[in-house]
Amino acid sequence: MNKRERTTLVSRFLFLVERVGNALPHPGTLFALLAGVVLFLSWMFSLIGISAVHPATGELVEPVNLLSKSGLHRILTQMITNFTGFAPLGTVLVAMLGIGVAEGSGLIGAGLRLLVISAPKRLLTFVIVMAGVLSNTASEIGYVLLVPLAAVIFLAVGRHPIAGLAAAFAGVSGGYSANLLLGTVDPLLSGLSQEAAQIIDPAYVVNPACNYYFMAVSTFFIASAGTWVTEKIVVPRLGDYEGDIQSEELGRLKPEEKKGLVYACLATTALVVLILIGLLPEGGFLRDAETGSVLHSPFMQGIVAFIFILGSLAGIAYGIGAKTIRSDTDVMNGMGKALEMLGLYMVLVFFASQFVAFFKWSNLGLIMAIKGAALLKASGFGPIPLMIAFIILSAIINLSMGSASAKWAIMAPVFIPMFMLLNYSPELVQTAYRVGDSATNIISPMMSYFALIVAFVAKYDPKAGIGTVVATMLPYTVVFLLIWILLLAVWILAGIPVGPGAPLFLS
Repeated sequence: MNKRERTTLVSRFLFLVERVGNALPHPGTLFALLAGVVLFLSWMFSLIGISAVHPATGELVEPVNLLSKSGLHRILTQMITNFTGFAPLGTVLVAMLGIGVAEGSGLIGAGLRLLVISAPKRLLTFVIVMAGVLSNTASEIGYVLLVPLAAVIFLAVGRHPIAGLAAAFAGVSGGYSANLLLGTVDPLLSGLSQEAAQIIDPAYVVNPACNYYFMAVSTFFIASAGTWVTEKIVVPRLGDYEGDIQSEELGRLKPEEKKGLVYACLATTALVVLILIGLLPEGGFLRDAETGSVLHSPFMQGIVAFIFILGSLAGIAYGIGAKTIRSDTDVMNGMGKALEMLGLYMVLVFFASQFVAFFKWSNLGLIMAIKGAALLKASGFGPIPLMIAFIILSAIINLSMGSASAKWAIMAPVFIPMFMLLNYSPELVQTAYRVGDSATNIISPMMSYFALIVAFVAKYDPKAGIGTVVATMLPYTVVFLLIWILLLAVWILAGIPVGPGAPLFLS
């Protein structure tokens, strides 16, 4: 089979995946339909009499008919609180306020440009992949700024621009679950995990930093793996660039931008020093007042507040230095612009919150978890095979449904209780999900920015399409999956918590 035939087969497969994904309703509509399905199943299963025995308490768990008179009353009276009390909503909104100031002032864009442009030529690829990983702290900034910038930089140094574009895209999207910093996705996913965990334990809390240890270590593995794939596979495959696009002169930072970065660094340093003063002393003011613990301290519980404070403080400092912020109105406009992008997210959350609440009230999630846990226990699989299977399942689902939060809102209420009954922590299950979800982002036509990436590639290769992008990015997916699976297996064998206060197994 020649190269053209292989490309045709890949394209046909990907177009099939694209059609299937496009046939799915909007995620908001999907959650509304799923909520309706839960209502119907609660009625049907209550008639059939399906039940399960809770393995921890020995109590009989029976389905609750939500289409009964009392069920309908509960749906009507708690619809608003289901929405406003949905754990991810407030955390994401607060975090995005701070990120909005940092992005609106130009701090994030200037920081990424400085990081990439200042990199030594021999470390250029590594720095681009690493910058891509770090950029996902600020949501979509990596897609719209770093990916096209990386292509320009590669072309300027005489290398194939699509190779630079691929390296950045691999970091931004394929490395979505690796970072040295916490971003908006962390409180979002942890909130969904907490809602699911409370099906089993109503008092269970999942903190936004619950995957931080694994994420931080993953950053260096993913950046190194992305560099290796770019240099050993992608660059040789692409060869020399023979297109018509001429290299552009890379714009250095202006004096006022440099001044803004200095101001932002000073503000960030001051905040870090203040945090250390509150955490390091035994009686530090950010420790737990009664036990002196750091893991269960106001600092860990208020990590989203610190993301907001850091983003706002650094963004304002940069804006003053760079003269991009001239009044308090500019700060508020930055926050407002960040929230403008969350309109569809809030619609999605409204229907997702109803679905999760109905699933919990009906006891269907608990019954499914008990039945599923019994099946998994009977299989005799250990933690590593189970987590690998869950990673692969998440990776496959990601090919037809792009939104990480939408998928997790559906999967978490089923899989987290199921694994909790086998003594696997919600934090470990969330880690496995994030690995599978991230690795196939770069080959999924359903990923929100995939069409934008195709457009960027087509700028340098007018004949390029979906098949071209996927053929270029597929090696990253394979290598990232292998690296992450091996890392998680070693992590489990070593018994290392995946984050602060986030053990692998429940006691």
